[in-house]
Amino acid sequence: MNAEELLIVAPPAGDAAPRGAQLDDAHVGHIHGALGSIRQGDTAARNGWWPRLRTLLAILGPGVIVMTGDNDAGAFSTYSQAGQNYGNSLLWTLVLLIPVLYVNQEMVIRLGAVTGVGHARLILERFGKFWGAFSVIDLFLLNALTIVSEFIGINLGLQYLGLPKTAGVLLAAAIIIGAASTGSFRRFERFALCLVLFSLLLVPLFILVHPPTGELLNGLLVPQLPPFGEGGLASVMLLIIGIVGTTVAPWQLFFQQSYVIDKRITPRFMGYARADLALGFLITIGGAIALMAAAAATFANHPQFGHFVNSGAVAEGIERYFGRVPAVIFALALINYSIIGASAISLSTAYAIADVLKFKHSLHRKPREAKAFYALYAGLLLGAAALVLTPGMPLGLLTNAVQALAGVLLPSATVFLLLLCNDRAVLGPWVNGLGLNLFTGAVIAIMVLLSIILTASVLYPAITGAQILVILAGGGAVGLIAAVAVVWPRRSRAVAPEKIDNSQRATWRMPPLDRLAPIRLSPLRRLWMGVLRAYLLIAAGLVLARIVQLVSAGH
Repeated sequence: MNAEELLIVAPPAGDAAPRGAQLDDAHVGHIHGALGSIRQGDTAARNGWWPRLRTLLAILGPGVIVMTGDNDAGAFSTYSQAGQNYGNSLLWTLVLLIPVLYVNQEMVIRLGAVTGVGHARLILERFGKFWGAFSVIDLFLLNALTIVSEFIGINLGLQYLGLPKTAGVLLAAAIIIGAASTGSFRRFERFALCLVLFSLLLVPLFILVHPPTGELLNGLLVPQLPPFGEGGLASVMLLIIGIVGTTVAPWQLFFQQSYVIDKRITPRFMGYARADLALGFLITIGGAIALMAAAAATFANHPQFGHFVNSGAVAEGIERYFGRVPAVIFALALINYSIIGASAISLSTAYAIADVLKFKHSLHRKPREAKAFYALYAGLLLGAAALVLTPGMPLGLLTNAVQALAGVLLPSATVFLLLLCNDRAVLGPWVNGLGLNLFTGAVIAIMVLLSIILTASVLYPAITGAQILVILAGGGAVGLIAAVAVVWPRRSRAVAPEKIDNSQRATWRMPPLDRLAPIRLSPLRRLWMGVLRAYLLIAAGLVLARIVQLVSAGH
């Protein structure tokens, strides 16, 4: 086989062209994006900057929406806490997360554009009912709690602005539901891109607070651990894990893959989808840096330094030391990011469940044409809003539960992403290369360790820095096994002998799921997946039991 040639699944004899794998026929057709359209079957060359820009504008959406939604209410809280408690000393963690974020989401783009099938459905079909059910159930629980945290963020912003809590929360829920329920994908995307544009409020916030340039650059470029303070090393490590968990969130994988499919993006426009993702990174990482640096500049050399309470208290601190205008900007940005986060996370859940159960699920459909899909979407939002408005609800505990469950789900989500991206029956010529596997395998090993530490901290809040170091040392061997298992994947050999060169990648699509040969798992991979299954069941069960215990005790 030549270097340029790749094995693919051949279409059955007699088929003029293999039928698509899409589970909803609304996912096939013209691309009608917020900023432009592309006709189905368009194969015209894009020569010159203007045709390329028009194409990029038509594709623009999935990357910038998912990345902007990443700076949601939980991110506001985590980044502000890092800045208020430790200044600029943890900014470097955001720089290290840039390649991790890009690699994860780029793999998701390929899966969506090439397969036409959502992430949860692929896991179910390729790895069995247990993993398919576990991924959907775990995603549902985690996302439901995360949506609650988004409404907590909306509530905190409203409180600071002096606006009525009940009316504001219900109005936000109504706006989010209404934006997705018009039966027009383009109208929803225009709504989402308006929120993305509004997220640039963090730019004037950064300018008005004007963090010291030298300290900012030092924090970004020099990895360092701040003075431990009262909580010791454990507090610093747990906050770093929190930054990782809020920046690399499992819902992003499910949302972007399904959204790429719903937008009808095909492999021909892969380069433009990657450019859209890169633009989203500029927005999300820039916003994260602005939040952490603004909190650091606000509380440096003041009594509140090292004593984070919540995002509302951060807004009050900004007003105290920099005036009303930047504080109002902070509160408005918090509400805006919480709205886009709630919208995207609800969609990711509805997409995943409908994909597995084969409900009609597309924003191109009106609610009467996809009743179950829209009912799931609206039910999640209304349920979260009701919880936030319920007197005596332990909202702080729910926020901690989000972080804990995210830590449990994080390594499994990335493991299956990597396995699917090495499955030739699924991605054909679009499978990962060795370098990408090496990088992602190392990331998975690190995430497993972070997940173990985070789970332990929830079960044992008094965990010490020394105990964390023991976990890191002892978990190194487990991480190495995980890396070996996923870095050197034994790709499925169940493929037809037909060969194509890379020039055909633009038109290659995954055949229907019922035509795919079963995946073959090596003994090492089966061992690793068995260990992962046991860990997930035990850790998730212990975390949920701990949450129930705390609720029963009145915490």
